[in-house]
Amino acid sequence: MFDFWFASENLPFVGAGFLLIGLMILQFSGLTDFAPDLDSDMDGDVDGAGVADGLLSFLGLGRLPLMIWLALLLLMFMLIGFAGQQIVQGLTGMLLSPWLATPAAALAALPATAILARPLGRIMPKDETTAVSIDSLVGRFAVLDLGTAKKGSPARAKVLDVHGHPHFVMVEPDNEGQQFTSGEKLLLVRREGDLFKAISQGGQHLPRLEG
Repeated sequence: MFDFWFASENLPFVGAGFLLIGLMILQFSGLTDFAPDLDSDMDGDVDGAGVADGLLSFLGLGRLPLMIWLALLLLMFMLIGFAGQQIVQGLTGMLLSPWLATPAAALAALPATAILARPLGRIMPKDETTAVSIDSLVGRFAVLDLGTAKKGSPARAKVLDVHGHPHFVMVEPDNEGQQFTSGEKLLLVRREGDLFKAISQGGQHLPRLEG
């Protein structure tokens, strides 16, 4: 059996197995975090998206993270290669030359990987992002952080997005003659470029009962 696995004709498939083990070690050790993810949804609707997008969609690259897709490709290449060599050996009594077996296994591994990538992509957990658009901050309350904000003289305010993450934005009153002081609670009503227009929530200067 070992004579078959490690025959010179099967060395490309043995090499793929070692590469697969190396990728798994890197994946589990977290050293592949720098690798790009191609997990955007490509459902095959590539009208006007170009030939490259269509090819990526066919190969299943948009279904799985890149490292997972590469590991699946190596696995398919290795399994198809060994299986093909076993079939050839059973029929002819000899192994196919690696110069023929390698491209044949690679050509068969690509569609096999694409077919398996689709169901795997559906069951694998997706990375979720908490990034928000800056426009989504409009309509949220902010607290003036530093200084005094006047028309034409904005000041910094702190606002929490829908996920509770803080953002620091520059605000100024939406109405002429208003000004906001440090600690005042504001409602962001619109955005002009990097500047937010705000109105006061009110009650900042009302007397408070001491408890």
